[in-house]
Amino acid sequence: MSQPTLFVEVHVLQSLPPSNANRDDSGTPKQAVFGGARRARVSSQAWKRATRVEFAEAVEPADRATRTKRIAALLAERLTRPVTDGGTGLDIAQAERLAAALLEPLGITKSSKKEEQSAYLLFFGKRQLDDIVKLLNGRAAELAALPDKDLKAEVGKLPVVATLSTGHPAEVALFGRMVADLPTLNVDAAVQVAHALSTHAVRTEFDYYTAVDDENTDDHGAGMIGTVEFNSSTLYRYAVLGVHQLRDNLTSAEDTRHTAVRFVDAFTRSMPTGHQNSFAHRTLPHLVLLTLRTDQPVNLVSAYEEPVVGVTGLANESAVRLADELTSIATTWGARPSNILAAYNVEADKLTEAFGPSIAFPQLLDSLGELVGQWLADAEKTKADVR
Repeated sequence: MSQPTLFVEVHVLQSLPPSNANRDDSGTPKQAVFGGARRARVSSQAWKRATRVEFAEAVEPADRATRTKRIAALLAERLTRPVTDGGTGLDIAQAERLAAALLEPLGITKSSKKEEQSAYLLFFGKRQLDDIVKLLNGRAAELAALPDKDLKAEVGKLPVVATLSTGHPAEVALFGRMVADLPTLNVDAAVQVAHALSTHAVRTEFDYYTAVDDENTDDHGAGMIGTVEFNSSTLYRYAVLGVHQLRDNLTSAEDTRHTAVRFVDAFTRSMPTGHQNSFAHRTLPHLVLLTLRTDQPVNLVSAYEEPVVGVTGLANESAVRLADELTSIATTWGARPSNILAAYNVEADKLTEAFGPSIAFPQLLDSLGELVGQWLADAEKTKADVR
């Protein structure tokens, strides 16, 4: 019997004023051609990073994840802490040597360019480092005194890889982890995020700016002259969360329910920070649509294959297009969501017909939590019945 699945899809329509939230290597706002028209684009990587930062704000610092090449330095720092603070009390030289030995089974080797850094980024929970320290079981000083060969043999008996393969924090459970050299450490992501695209064609504009030298009283020239590229857009954003995969990554049903709700909240409210001080482009969406499916995810970006041409703005027509696309796909493919929740501040009869009445965003999150909790309970009951 196949595992039951639940996908929570998040569809967001959001307008950005003049901004450069995500730029390429030349400083130009990222773009893509879709439907034969050039669109504004914000990469999935940029919005995942923004979502992860937003998500972590509600998490205790000790329970957060980090993605870094400095795992050896972080582990060594923990080893130097006093025993009363969860450390081992080693001096820095001993701690660095022991940390290197502990991490060797992970294939964590020092970068040839920067000796204090590992050769690749690793995404892990900060508590998982504490768990590695606990594996020493009070033997840190004894192990640190061993010759290299004996130290390697003794550390090799400790389940370091297994420790980093379990007890994942919510961020790792959501966004996954890939370690090409050690597949045992891989974590299948529960979340997929699409590149955000404008629902309409855009063109890049240039802001010419000058900066005044406050202490220059000799002439009236600028102290600095420059340009920055920008555009304005109404974006369609899409992400999908596999609740079944999240449950497998976290194991706890309550943690899964809480993390699913928190992810939707963080994804909705997050914003990439490129040139944020220059443009203050942080806005909230016009529309947040949640569709729950038990078969397969459906990205509704095809609603905008023909670019929206706004006469009195773009948000209204973009929302109507989304409603039409959801209805059309349900009719043509029989792909009807099992549940629909929506919060929106644009007015159109088609929205109510397709999405139901708008509800306040906090209520939407509460309703999502109830639906996810009920699905998890039903899935657990089904599993118990099969046993």
